[in-house]
Formats: sequence, structure tokens, C-alpha cells
Amino acid sequence: MIVRQMRSQRVPLFLLAVLLFPSTAILLFLVPARAGVKPEQSSAAGGTPRSSEGNAQKAAGTPSAAADTKSAPKSFPLAQIQPGMKGVAYTIYSGDQVEQIGVTVIGVLENVIAPRKSIVLVRLEGPLAEHSGVVAGMSGSPVYFDGKLAGAIALKLGVFTKEAIAGMQPIEQMLEIENEPVKAAGEAMNASGEDESTPGERQSRQSEDWRSQAKPQPLSGEATFPVAAGLPTGASLVPIDLPLVAAGLAPEALARFSNQLAQLGFSAASASAGGTAKPEADDASLKPGDMAGVALVSGDLSLSAGCSVTAVTGNSVLLCGHQLLGAGDVSLPLVRAHVLTTLNSAMESTKIMTTGGDIGTLTEDRATGIMGKLGPSPATIPVELEINGQGQTHTYHFQVAEQPKLTPTLLGLATYNTLVSDVAYNDGMMLRLEGSIHLDGHPAIAIHNLFAPTDTQLPDGFQLASDIQTEFGQLFNNPFEKITVKGLSLSVTVVPELRSAKIENAWSEKTDVHPGETISIKALLQPYRGAPFIQEIPITVPADASPGELQVLVSDAVTLNQARQFFANAGQGPLVNLNELIHVLNSERENDRVYVSLLQSMPTLVVNGTEMPGAPPSVMQIVPAQKQQNTLVVSESRLGEWSAKAGQVVAGQESLTITIQ
Repeated sequence: MIVRQMRSQRVPLFLLAVLLFPSTAILLFLVPARAGVKPEQSSAAGGTPRSSEGNAQKAAGTPSAAADTKSAPKSFPLAQIQPGMKGVAYTIYSGDQVEQIGVTVIGVLENVIAPRKSIVLVRLEGPLAEHSGVVAGMSGSPVYFDGKLAGAIALKLGVFTKEAIAGMQPIEQMLEIENEPVKAAGEAMNASGEDESTPGERQSRQSEDWRSQAKPQPLSGEATFPVAAGLPTGASLVPIDLPLVAAGLAPEALARFSNQLAQLGFSAASASAGGTAKPEADDASLKPGDMAGVALVSGDLSLSAGCSVTAVTGNSVLLCGHQLLGAGDVSLPLVRAHVLTTLNSAMESTKIMTTGGDIGTLTEDRATGIMGKLGPSPATIPVELEINGQGQTHTYHFQVAEQPKLTPTLLGLATYNTLVSDVAYNDGMMLRLEGSIHLDGHPAIAIHNLFAPTDTQLPDGFQLASDIQTEFGQLFNNPFEKITVKGLSLSVTVVPELRSAKIENAWSEKTDVHPGETISIKALLQPYRGAPFIQEIPITVPADASPGELQVLVSDAVTLNQARQFFANAGQGPLVNLNELIHVLNSERENDRVYVSLLQSMPTLVVNGTEMPGAPPSVMQIVPAQKQQNTLVVSESRLGEWSAKAGQVVAGQESLTITIQ
């Protein structure tokens, strides 16, 4: 009766019972193996009995099998892996000493992480594995059977597990990453890997992608990678965390960006203040089991993600056993990493690491592993950040990896961390931002803004960092062309007082005016905790203004910037090239000025972002009927715009009417 009941259950669920309740394992041999999960055989069932760690290493082959990096290692086929097989894994727990740990196959999970992709469930054995469990930073640790490379430790079963059970990525799946095509979401590919979309479809798709990705990064959310594989909650297979090696980064800054980092696949919780090590001449002399890192930020502050080396063949290096970002073709700096020690934890152990010298370029970032070339490092974005306050000027320099998904978040993190760590910074102060983004082959983008303290729970410096992050998000995700950033220079001035004001009222000294006449528009501003004052803005009525009523809009910069973005995003996307987008970004108004816009009720044709007031009626009728791309008809024409510096962060808007005689 017991046997019948057990046979009626799905094997993955029974496998979990075996893992959680080892005392019942004696019943395992009563159940025949089925497709999907192959239960570990016991000696009574004819399988290989458990042995000591030394015996496991002997069965796996000599350590020299893992040390040969001149030629491709012999691989052990996935089809030949059987439950109960003994092997050995190579990883580092302390220093640069590669340790051997025993491995026993529990079973093979088929179609578990993706269609036609399998994972080998293994138990890590020996004193080191039993003490530390599956360690963050162990991703990529090579596994050998009979002296042949079978795969890499890559996945874990949740947290707080009592046994060191891991998922091994088969080596044949890792080697497929050289042949996987790069395919953006929604693209139509033929058998040759060519995009069969029409130009219109590509433009529409790119425009939609740009509009969605150019928005500010969300402030909350978790990145998950659950693979249930028939296992209950808490026993899902997930990639082993890649420890973040941080130097010069405040814990508060990492915590502030933790959700955004998690969405990219990095765990801020596993970040450690490992720091940097002096580059050595032999940093690029890697062998399987060594540690390497991907440099995200370097310089006065640094942030890297580390994992283990699976195989080295010539100048090619294979690592991790799972993706970094899943970005496909990439060009990110590879650095040598060293393990100071392993911090053991009941929740999750992690390697405390330092990063050394540059050793090459990460070129492939795929679902089953990452691959790079030893040698020169790729270009990164040089950043200079100057902070002025309390009579002092401090200048910081760092390099940021260039990758569309990654760079905006890294720039936001680096800017925020540097700002709030400087002695001149204090919440409750104004922050003036000036700077420029230098692009290869395109005009520079000017950055200027003033940030006032808010009553939200976010630190005041976070607004400034988010502004930079959003600006870069718009550039990197533009639908026109790939950009190359030559450099970024920023200057932040801390103003030790609160300067913000709201537009309470507005009026004109005259309501009846003539074409060509100059009049004064006055705005009543109410500062925060201050006496109200009047800001005067002279305007000149255009000489060709038609008789009738004109609307005068007195507003802040945000109102006009939002209107400009409306023109930029209307229809199919009036912007037609990157230079036009740069023009839009450079045309954004400053939020410490009061703006006056003179508007007339007149149909206006907007073509490629350029306003054409008073176009002939025949054109106005033809354009909407033909639904021309990059065109828009609006009901008002802007006859002019003027502004005056208020010395405050201005908010609000008021409107009034004047009559042209």
C-alpha cells in the first residue's frame, strides 16, 4: 500500500521529501526512476555508495585535470550523468587557494530553467561544504566526473537550508552561449538571424521601447528567478547570488538602490566592503575555480560583481553558470578577484572579496553563463564630480561600465553615494547641479537644475541622482542609434538655505496693448517661510500679432517641459534622429526661473518637433487626413517666451488675458 501511494506521486515532490527528511531515504529504492528527476541511488540499488571527500576526489580524477588552460577541457556528457555518481568541484574559500569538495549527483531536472534545458541536482560534501553550505560567489565553480568537466555550480535551493544542495549547469549548455543569437524583444527574425520587420514596424517598436525605458527607474520591486520544478515554495531553484564587492560605497547608498540593483540581478544584501587590491602581474593567469569579477564602477569608488571561473581555454574564459544581466553581447571590464574569507551564515554564506587588476573584457552574457576574453579592457565612461560647499571644493573621479540597462542606475548610485558621503552635504539644503554629457559625434548635453528640499521620506540628494539617471536613460534607450559617451562632468553646489517659492498670482500692467509694444508681466511669489515678493518679467508683443485676445501663461519650468515632452512624444514620435532628442534635452527649462508664454488661439502644425503657426487651411486639412508621421496639429500657437531668474525653485502656474488693439 505504501509503495502504491508513493508511485502515484510526482517524483519531484518525493525528491523534496527525501531532501527534507533523510531518515525516509531508505524507501527511495522502492520507487523506480521516472523522467524529469532521477532519484539518487543507494548502494542497495546498485549505485555507488557514499564515500569520503578524498574518495570522491579520487573518483573524479586528479586536480591537474582542472588546471590545464592551454586546450579545451574534455567534457562529460549530460546524457551520461546518473544519480549516485561521485565527482569533485573546485572553489575558493580563503585566499587564492582552490579547494576540492566532493559532489554526489542526486538527480537530473529536465526542462527546468527553460525549454530543453536541464539542471543536475547535486549534494556538496566534505567539511568545508557542510560548514558553509552553498556560498554566494560559488557560481561557476567547475564540477568534474572521471577527470572530465561536467558543468558548474550555478543554482541554490532557497535559503536556511540544512544541506549543501546545489544545481549544476551542464557544460554543454554553457558552451552554447557562443552560438546564441542576440534578439531584442518583439523582433522578427528569419532563419539567418536577420530582422524581417518593416522599417515602420522597427521605428514604432523602438519608439515604444524608448518611451517606456526612458521613464525614471522604479523605486521598489524585487527581481525573482523562481524555478519550481515541482518543488513547494521555499525549495525553488534560483541562481546563486553574485556578491557585490564595494569600496567607497556607503551602506545607506546601496540600500537606497537595492531594489533597482535587484531588478538587474544583483543582491545588495550580499554586498561586502571587500575593497580593492593592488594589481599584480599574474592577475590574468586564471585557472578553474579562481575568482574573477565584472567591474561596474571603479576609481574613487568601486563596485564589482564576482563569481568563479569554470574553464579557461587560451584567452577565453567561461564563468558563473548563469547570467549577469542576460544582455547578450556586452563589453564590460573583467577584473581579477581574491577571496579574503568566507563568511558563514545560517541564512546564506558569502565570500568576502577584493578586486585586483584589469584582465580582459566580458563579451557574452547569456542565460547559462558568461564568457570573456583575457587581454585589453573595454572603454568605460569617465566621470568627474565636483562638490562645492562650506568654502571647500572636493573633486572625485570614477569610471562607469557602459551598458544601456546598467549605466543609468550605476550613475545614479555613484552620484548619490558621492554626494551624501561628502562633508558639505546635509539634508535640508538646496543643491545646484551643473554639468555636461559628452557624446561621440554629437553635440554635448548641458545639465542644469536646482533642487529644493521636499517633505518626502527620500533624502534630498536622491532627487538630484534620479535626475541624472533619467537623463541617461533617455539617451541610452533612444530609438535612433547606439551612443558612445565620451565623458560626464558634474558640479554640485550645496546652498545652505531653503529657497523655494510658489506662484500665487499674476497680472499685467496693461490689458489693452498694441503690436510691438513692451509691457510688464508681474508674478506674486510666496517663498517657503518668507515674505511674498513680486517678480517682474518684461515681454514684447510681436509686431505681426493679429488683433484679438491672447493668453499669457505664467508658469514654472516643469509645466513647459511637460508640454515640450508632449510634442516630442505625439503621434508616431516626431523626433527623427538623435540630434533632435539632444535638442529637446538641451531646451528644457531651468526650475529656478519664472516663465511667461504668450499664446494665441491659432491652429498650429508641428512637424518633427518644430511649430509652424498659421499654416494654410488646406495643409491643416490634408495632414490629419493622411495621418502623416512626425506631424501634429494643435489648437494654440506660441508667439513668444520670456523668463526671469527668481533665485528660488519655482512651482505653480497662473494665466491671464490681454487684448491686442
